[in-house]
Parts: sequence; structure tokens; C-alpha cells
Amino acid sequence: MAPASVFDGVLATDQYQLTMAQLYFEEGLADRTAQFDYFFRSNPDYGTHQAGYCITAGLDWLLGWMEHVRFGERDLQILRDQATGGGGRRFSAGFLDWLGEHGDFSAVEVDAVAEGRVVHPNVPVAIVRGPLAMAQILETAFLNRLNYPTLVATKASRVKEAARGRPVLEFGMRRGPETGVHAGGRGALIGGADATSNLALATANGIDAKGTHAHSMVQVFMALGIGELEAFRRFARLYPDECTLLVDTIDVLDSGVPNAVTVFKELATAGHRPAGIRIDSGDLAHLAIRSAALLDEAGFGDVPIVLSSDLDELVIWQILSQIDTEAVRYGLDPAGVVGRMVFGVGTRLITSHGDPALGGVYKLVAVQDAAGDWLPAIKVSEDVAKVAVPGAKQVYRLYSGDGLATADLIAVAGEYPFTADTVDLFHPHREVNRRLATADITKVEELLGAVFRNGRRVDPTPTLAQLRQRQERDLEQLHPGVRRLVNPHIYHVSLTAAMKQRQRELVRAALDSAV
Repeated sequence: MAPASVFDGVLATDQYQLTMAQLYFEEGLADRTAQFDYFFRSNPDYGTHQAGYCITAGLDWLLGWMEHVRFGERDLQILRDQATGGGGRRFSAGFLDWLGEHGDFSAVEVDAVAEGRVVHPNVPVAIVRGPLAMAQILETAFLNRLNYPTLVATKASRVKEAARGRPVLEFGMRRGPETGVHAGGRGALIGGADATSNLALATANGIDAKGTHAHSMVQVFMALGIGELEAFRRFARLYPDECTLLVDTIDVLDSGVPNAVTVFKELATAGHRPAGIRIDSGDLAHLAIRSAALLDEAGFGDVPIVLSSDLDELVIWQILSQIDTEAVRYGLDPAGVVGRMVFGVGTRLITSHGDPALGGVYKLVAVQDAAGDWLPAIKVSEDVAKVAVPGAKQVYRLYSGDGLATADLIAVAGEYPFTADTVDLFHPHREVNRRLATADITKVEELLGAVFRNGRRVDPTPTLAQLRQRQERDLEQLHPGVRRLVNPHIYHVSLTAAMKQRQRELVRAALDSAV
């Protein structure tokens, strides 16, 4: 088994990144400045429901990794030991010497959309500029450290939307991808989860880890002949001020809730406030309503009810919709029942159930020639959706009079297309355009900013509160149709006329060269 640091170091990449980098070195191109764009081609599609946007996450941890990683002697020795099929060395001494001297990211620059913001397909989330060889080697780590957290942050945002603002607890550590759960859990916290059960992650973010207890605790006391009620009592005795009891080990309505009420009365007599009950199986909406009625009758109308068990945004939406219609049958105010709900979301959040991979890509869009002039680069594909937006660029977000974001516009670097009465917006892949009156645009915001220079992050690490505020603000400025859980409206991502013309010319030139 390799040392753990190998998995966290610069060799945590795809082999072909290094073989390409060596080719650039041998051809005298390793130090040639290049630009790569990181973007995703489509929002997550979960099958029965779809996302209309994404929340970007993972950037700060990626930049922190870039600050410290480099090719050390052990890494170089590993590469020296690699052999080709013919028995020769795969990597030359000259290339390895070059890596030993230049093998870090101090010469790489990154501009990016701030972490925690709403982002859309085909818009560069990050732009990387630097020596071609090291910018190429960065690709795998860049994708690995941004795609997954963004995927989970997006799922968390939708879960929080479905939960109508009620607390969402991230419970996915046992079901996620080994240590990847830390990055995924952080993405969930950025996207809208209020807390996590992951003690390490909570500690790293300066928040309190949350949790109740498992069925096994009750089972132990049952197996010993002591019973569920006494299990609850002993748990409450040890944790009187944070006593949330899991009530579905035997029967929620005939055993769990009545026993919890008995213990809650004992806690109240001793001056403590019960923290809640948790239900982890069965018809969660119905059981929540019936449990609320039992708690109300016992004088615990303010005690939270935590629901768990394979929840996601669609399941939560269905639970709350059922409460809206069924609660009145039991003489309860639906809003009051909804207002005490807490959702523990685990497997389906940490795995982004339904669409477990974000289609993020890292594409070369420009390279400098020997004179230092920028040459736009393009990939031409039979799949028109895979034709990238070439060259140096900047991205604007346009806002309309109602304060909502109406489009993201990709422009040629240095272009400001809003001085005329109208601006033409072109589809990134199809010959479709629309015209927008500049008078209808009340705000123009540049999305990309410098985040990594001279081997260091430009800004200090954002707090979790700052990241949450960013996504909350962006969601408030996103049209409700785009936020819809099922069949969302498509947000407009467009090119300026100048950028569209550049794309057309490069595609035409590439096709002509193939003839």
C-alpha cells in the first residue's frame, strides 16, 4: 500500500497528463503559456427530476492544495522507475530535471467564479493560465476537486428548497466515497445543509456536529431485558439538554412516541427542554402528523420531529405536500406541523442519487505562439454540444428590472457590448440568437475574478457563513422557474456576436484543414 501522501500529492493524477507534459517538454512547449477553461456542459438530471442550475463548491480546498503541492524527490523517483513496454525509461532525465525545478503551480494563475455562487452550463467556472506542461498536469486534480463538491452542493440547495427553509442535517458519511465525504459534506454545507453529523468536517468548519442515536442503542437495552423506555431514560439522563429520541425501533405510535413522551415529561419536571424525536422508517408524512398530535396532546407542541430514511428533494416535497392535505384530518394546522420538521438527509445527498457525476470538463481554449501572441484553440466534434467557446474571455451576468438574473453572457476578453441600444445574444452551440434592449438591463456583473496568483490564494479562506450567504443571495436572484424541482426553465447562457464569430471562424478553419 502506498503512503497516504501519494494519494494527496501531485502524483494523484492521470498517467496521460504526465506523458503529454513530457511531449510538450521535448517539443520546447512546456513553458509556453496556455489557457484552459473549466466548465460543465449540463445540469444534473436525476431521471424523474432535474436541476436548473448548479452551486459551485470545492474551490478553496483546491487552491489550498495547489499552494503546497509540488514534485518532490520521492515523486521523481517513482517516475524514474517507470518503464515502457520495451523496457526503456518512460520519462527522460531531462524532463524529470525540469519537473524538479518547475514542478509546482507557482506560475499558474486562476480566475474563477466565487465559490458558493450559482453557475450554469457552458459558462467558465474557472480559467487557468500558465506554463502548458503544469497547466496540463493540473487538469485531473482540478476536475476531481471541483466536480463532486459542486454536485453535492447543488443537491443540497434543492433539498433545502424542497424543505421550505426547515433545517436540513447532512448525515451521509457512512454512505459516501471514503474520504471524499469531507469534500462532499462541505459542499452540502455550502449548498444549504444547516449542519453535519461528520465530526471532523464540523470541527474543521467551527460548527457543532449534530446527531441523535442509532437503533442499536435501543436494541442493546431490549436484548438485556431492560426495554425501550429505560433505554430512552438512560439516554436522557446522560444528555438532558439535547435529548432527541429515535422512536421507530419497535412501533412509532404504540411504543416509541408514548415512551418518548414519558421521558420528556420527566425531563420537563427536571427543568430540561426535550430536543425532539426522530422517525426513520414507514410512511414518514403520516407518522409525523400522528406523532405531532401525540406530542401536542402531551403538551410538547414545540418539540421538533426529525425525519430521515433515503430522503431527497423530491421525497421531502412529497412529504410536505402530504402533510398539507392530511394534517387537517387530525385537527392539526398543516403549517404548524411543517414548521416543526427537521430533515436528516444522507445517502441520496452525499451520492447525488440519480446523477452521481457532474460533466465538468477542462478544455484548452488558447495558447501563445513563440512571439507571445494568443492563438485561440477549439475542439470540433460531431456532437455540437462539445464545441467549446474558444480564446480569452470574460463573463457577464445580466440582471433585469425585477432584480432577477436574466442571462450569462460570454464575451471576448476586453469586450463590453452594452454601449449600444441593443445587444445580440447567441446560443453557444446553435445558430439561434435573440436581441435584448440594453435599457432592460439594470445591472451588469463580471463573474470571473482573480483567485490564485504567485502560488497563493488571492483572498483569505471564506467562512462557511460567507459561502452560504453567496448561494442564498444568488438563489433569491434566480427566477422561480429555473429553481423548479421538476422540468425547470432553461436559464439563458449566450455568446456575444464577436465571440460567436470567433467560434464560427475557428470551426470553419478546423474543418477546412481536415479536407
